[in-house]
Amino acid sequence: HVQLVESGGGSVQAGGSLRLSCAASGLPSDTFCMGWVRQRPGREREGVATIRTQYGTTSYADSVKGRFTISRDNAKNTLYLQMNGLLPEDTAMYYCAADLKGAFSCFYTSYVDRYNYWGQGTQGTV
Repeated sequence: HVQLVESGGGSVQAGGSLRLSCAASGLPSDTFCMGWVRQRPGREREGVATIRTQYGTTSYADSVKGRFTISRDNAKNTLYLQMNGLLPEDTAMYYCAADLKGAFSCFYTSYVDRYNYWGQGTQGTV
């Protein structure tokens, strides 16, 4: 039984930081790719960042590049998203997601239909 549980959301002023966490359980050891997806009010889901679990390689949407950092602690089965230099347009519900099969390259951050499992989301407000 796969479970993804996000935490760390909150309300910050512009220019501030938030660190999101995603505790994962039940994922197979060969999970292909994990990522963070956000949904801003009135907008479609947007892939923010991905990490290739085997190699640790990362990819980012242009809108967050240089401000957000995705990472994973394999020992703790936890995915992180460090968000710095937050802007009002970063206000969104942030979801953690897992892609088990890898039909498409993890590099393509925007391809959110890849994900097999999703967390319940955590709200970030700037």
